Amino acid sequence: MLSLSNLNSFYGRSQALHDVSMSAPSGTILAVLGRNGVGKTTLLRSILGLTDRQSGDVVLDGQNISADATYRRARAGIAYVPQGRMIIPDFTIRENILMGGFAAQGPRAIPEIVPKIFPYLMENLDRPGGVLSGGQQQQLAIARALASGPKVLLMDEPTEGIQPNIVEQIEDIIIRLNAELGLTILLVEQNVKFARRAAQNFTMLENGRVVADGAIADLTEETVTKHMAI
Repeated sequence: MLSLSNLNSFYGRSQALHDVSMSAPSGTILAVLGRNGVGKTTLLRSILGLTDRQSGDVVLDGQNISADATYRRARAGIAYVPQGRMIIPDFTIRENILMGGFAAQGPRAIPEIVPKIFPYLMENLDRPGGVLSGGQQQQLAIARALASGPKVLLMDEPTEGIQPNIVEQIEDIIIRLNAELGLTILLVEQNVKFARRAAQNFTMLENGRVVADGAIADLTEETVTKHMAI
């Protein structure tokens, strides 16, 4: 579904990713792990073409999209739930969700699954996004991404900064999106326990390079300690 080959990515003259290669088969969750500042967010931004310069290949469904502008990558089927959620606080819940529909192939609409997994959002469509709690804003960011009808969902630490009683709910929703919609998900995560529960495969980054990868069952405590312990 999504594969990267020798991907290098730059901010100005600074190289952030070095020959990164990985793949996420269709309908799977790939956990992207590593300490803070090792290039995980840059990886997701690079897949969408949001860094200053890139080389290497980004292939989606057999099509090389490396030369495509960000909006074309979005329309090809890649959606992004960024770290910090980045909803528009003065827009209503409805407007925030429908904004994601600009990348959809058909008319903009609230996805059918949203009322099932986010009933609170549907009951409060005319409330401003800025009055929502952190967990509710994360739900809104996910609903906005789903409005584009994606094939691949990029999620950057989706449980960070969320009240503890909501974290497990968000985790369960991510697993459900994968299971029920067949979404391929790249999950940047610090919570190794959740990564082991949700993902089929993992990639470990260190200083912008892949230092370990494989089936999630092969993610050892030694690897976690070596590359994630502070």
